[in-house]
Amino acid sequence: MRIIAGTLRGRRLNPPQGLPVRPTTDMARESLFNIFNNYVDYEDCRVMDLFAGTGAVSLEFVSRGAKEVTSVEINNQCTEFIKATAMQFGIRNLHVVRADVFDLLKRANRRFDIIFADPPYAIENLASLPDLVFEKQVLTNDGIFVLEHPREYSFEEHPHFWQHRAYGKVNFTFFANKIEE
Repeated sequence: MRIIAGTLRGRRLNPPQGLPVRPTTDMARESLFNIFNNYVDYEDCRVMDLFAGTGAVSLEFVSRGAKEVTSVEINNQCTEFIKATAMQFGIRNLHVVRADVFDLLKRANRRFDIIFADPPYAIENLASLPDLVFEKQVLTNDGIFVLEHPREYSFEEHPHFWQHRAYGKVNFTFFANKIEE
């Protein structure tokens, strides 16, 4: 795994063996950020990365100049890896939170410009994530929520659905309050 663009471009992530993660592939991450590049001013952007795993998506946002990134992950090995990587890379605007994503969203009191979620594909309440994000109003008015999910899910009927993209087995569904084209 590597960081694709920005100030940390080319830096490699070497997570320890046995982390319970399914990292977003470099190709899918690059495609995701190509979409963001058309809609996001990273310098003013506050990002929350849910189910952060190795922190690759969080680090990509930091590398591209995001103002602040919060990585949320319940697994202690993963949070320790993200913290160690941030320290190794000299990153100061990445905050790592060890928490259950669903509990955190229910009590969240901050708003974010981008929320990215890459839950375990077999997680029981994956389909409820978009509703929870919008019910708890953790997204800014012009923010974007992206959910990575298996192809069995379709969110096209969701009231905040914006677009869907598939890259091999990786599916991204984008949700928004409003998007100016």
